Amino acid sequence: MGEFFICPRCGNSNQKKVGYKNGKPYCRACITFSGEEVLYKPNNFVSYKFDLKYPLTKEQQDVSRKILSNYQNKIDTLLIAVCGAGKTELVYNVMSYALKQKGKVGFAIPRRDVVNEIGERIKEVFTKNKVVCVYGGCTNDLDGDIICLTTHQLYRYNNFFDLLVVDEIDAFPYANNDVLISFMNRSKRGNIVLMTATPSKEILEQFSNEDCSILRLNTRFHHHPLPVPKVYKGYSFLKYIILLRQLRRFLGQHKPVFVFVPTIEMSINIFKFINVFIKNGEYVHSKRENRSDIIKSFKEGKFFYLVTTAVLERGVTVKDLQVVIFSADHPLYDESTLVQIAGRVGRKIDAPDGEVIFIVDKISKEIEKCIAQIQEANKDLS
Repeated sequence: MGEFFICPRCGNSNQKKVGYKNGKPYCRACITFSGEEVLYKPNNFVSYKFDLKYPLTKEQQDVSRKILSNYQNKIDTLLIAVCGAGKTELVYNVMSYALKQKGKVGFAIPRRDVVNEIGERIKEVFTKNKVVCVYGGCTNDLDGDIICLTTHQLYRYNNFFDLLVVDEIDAFPYANNDVLISFMNRSKRGNIVLMTATPSKEILEQFSNEDCSILRLNTRFHHHPLPVPKVYKGYSFLKYIILLRQLRRFLGQHKPVFVFVPTIEMSINIFKFINVFIKNGEYVHSKRENRSDIIKSFKEGKFFYLVTTAVLERGVTVKDLQVVIFSADHPLYDESTLVQIAGRVGRKIDAPDGEVIFIVDKISKEIEKCIAQIQEANKDLS
């Protein structure tokens, strides 16, 4: 008892997170991760052809080829692409190659809300492959040709994925989570492709070596600029008046709207306020049990607006969507989050433009950095 212990599963070496039972050490950092682990079996004679219904742009094709070349040369890839660049489509080529080599392919995402959506998109392209989705509450089928899963579920796959794609690596709860990062490294059998629109300094430093490759794509697939947020300042009740005016303007144009707020409590209270004046709306947050049904109804046009927390910050695409961020100067909103939220707008080729409105008491440093980053990315179009 008392010897130095390193967890063989998550790599934890912090002795404050090590417990002892009957004189034997155990790791408290990853003790909550329990369940069936999957044994590696190579794919046999599976289809590797995919059916993409639309062509990639020249920029997308170039990046896709480079990702494949990196994988063939056993080099990990960090892909930095602006929101709406079509990151998922860029990895279909390398996924196809890995399947052709009878390899296991994983596509991991931090948030469970996005797993099913990504899974459906991959099923539509790899029509002859077994694509399974794995996340908390959905663990009946753990093995397939392509496994879409949350980063939490990577603990089940030790030395498993010949190709592992990890999207939104800057997102909660994966970002800066040593246990989840360890599970990712442990699950990797071959090489990885990490994808993000807003990489941290730590990630950039990690990939600054000869065994890794950093690729960038600063244009959206439809070559329209990223929406530059418009900032409206107001104090106290004036912010609520601005919110109602902007919402009525968008709805008058028959355009759906996300109203982002920083906290769960605010999502409820702001919705109650708006609902007094404007009907046919709803609200969602991470703890609302029926949020999937609400989001589905919104996409079907049954609701005109949704008040939401950061739960819809990523992975959701809605045609003609407009975005309002209420209290965009709140400390919870950093540069990365603001950029991601702004990136919800203009994601469809038949609706490539839209507006992003920030309603604030004051213009924060994070807002300034967000706007500067978007304007810098748009320079590639000039």
